[in-house]
Amino acid sequence: MAEHPHAQILRKGFEAFSRGDLDALREVMTSDCTHHVPGSHPLSGDFKGQDAIIDMYRRMNEETGGNMRVDLRGVAVDGRGHAVGMALFAADRRGKHIEDEGALVFRIVGDRISDIDECVADIEANNDFWS
Repeated sequence: MAEHPHAQILRKGFEAFSRGDLDALREVMTSDCTHHVPGSHPLSGDFKGQDAIIDMYRRMNEETGGNMRVDLRGVAVDGRGHAVGMALFAADRRGKHIEDEGALVFRIVGDRISDIDECVADIEANNDFWS
């Protein structure tokens, strides 16, 4: 059975993120895409537009010295423009280590991601890690 096209878009985005291929990430997002990051740390908030999102990803990479890893554990779709990517995020930063399960909830319009809602298992651990 062929994988749903929305699942394929998510996998392409996760693979591009893991490689640090920012141009490939731009290809899967609408120009006005928004990424909503939970928490109360310097990298939380709403990042609107490809440039803001890519800059936030770049900052994450810089803050972790390039050691962050995202292990995509599964993808679920509803066939109506919503998809969820379940993943394990791990990184080291300034003597701190984090491993946290989470999910990204995507809204897909056509063949591009228009909205990303990030959910994490432990908001306080993320706040501590990124602060």
